[in-house]
Amino acid sequence: MSFQAYLDAIEAKTGLTPRQLVAQARDHGFDGPGAKAGEIVSWLKEDHGLGRGHAMALVHVIRNGPTISGQHMGSGGVHADASTELWLDGVASRPGP
Repeated sequence: MSFQAYLDAIEAKTGLTPRQLVAQARDHGFDGPGAKAGEIVSWLKEDHGLGRGHAMALVHVIRNGPTISGQHMGSGGVHADASTELWLDGVASRPGP
């Protein structure tokens, strides 16, 4: 599953875009590189029913923003992402290919 696919699955499960969840995280005081992963994962599990894998994808975005490593970009594998920039504004508003 690509990083973007994780975010899309989170949106499908919670009904919230990744950007909305990042905003909620900031409201809870989870912001930037110093945010503690365990606290964020617990919050996402309790409030939104997310499992560890999906929560950790959001931890990355909360800590580092929407940019990811280009390691898997264009690799053609199941974990390949189309871009190093993740789309946080929801599946319905994502620009086409």
